[in-house]
Amino acid sequence: MAVVGTQTRTRSQAPWAYFTLCPFSQVAIRVMKLVNNEETPFNEISRLISSDPAFASEVLKISNSLWYAPRVPAVSIFQAVSRIGARNLQGLCLTVAMRSFLGDSMSRPVMRDMWRHNLACAFISEELAIYGGLDKEIAFTGGVLHDVGRLALAVLQPKEYVHLLGTHKGSAAGILTAERETFGFDHCDVGARLVSEWNLPAIFEAIVADHHSPRTCCHGWDTSDVVRLSCRMADAIGFPAFQGMETAPYDKLLEELPALDEDGGYPEQHVLATEVRAKIEAVEAI
Repeated sequence: MAVVGTQTRTRSQAPWAYFTLCPFSQVAIRVMKLVNNEETPFNEISRLISSDPAFASEVLKISNSLWYAPRVPAVSIFQAVSRIGARNLQGLCLTVAMRSFLGDSMSRPVMRDMWRHNLACAFISEELAIYGGLDKEIAFTGGVLHDVGRLALAVLQPKEYVHLLGTHKGSAAGILTAERETFGFDHCDVGARLVSEWNLPAIFEAIVADHHSPRTCCHGWDTSDVVRLSCRMADAIGFPAFQGMETAPYDKLLEELPALDEDGGYPEQHVLATEVRAKIEAVEAI
């Protein structure tokens, strides 16, 4: 038996039945749904964000941060939304919501590592999408969202999951087995079901469910491939989801990327690590 909040469950019971106990922002989920409709006016999105003062404050802070480097500070949510753009709002709102979701647990090094890995994956996904001619906003959002199941486990079963992350040694995919043995399900299963329950676009469910699965060669390079590889690259450049992670050499990961038609190439490891660290620190400074 495992205790979650004030309720008790057995491993045979579906974990997502208890996700209503997780303090994940419903405003963020509704914003993600709204912005998928390109005809939704900015003032409607702004009103929704403003309905949660704490959430609105975080969005306003980020819009005025070094992340966006504004020349003139935004003084209203409407100005912030107009500056950021509807598509970029998906990833931004998820970033705000996930930081609140983790709450005080962010003070634990294990949880902080997990959070930084998530951000690193998102920033790398955004950059690789640009190289591949894919939608960088969707790639960034997919990167932020890819480990939402891990965050859910960390909040629902903090002691057990922190212990697992702090003691497990092996590959990122290998921890899935340990999660199933400990909880009866793994973070990919949990995350995919969460995305489905939230009625988010199907592409995000596929990204969350398969980000540790081997890439199949029967299709072209897509956003799921970008996030899958970005997750491993985040591990390789110094932002692993847990400290006992076995990481692949960065140069080997670059070999999995499609060849570039233009001159130049993908960023070197130290260059990418420096860029990603600066972006993460900009978010954490808010």
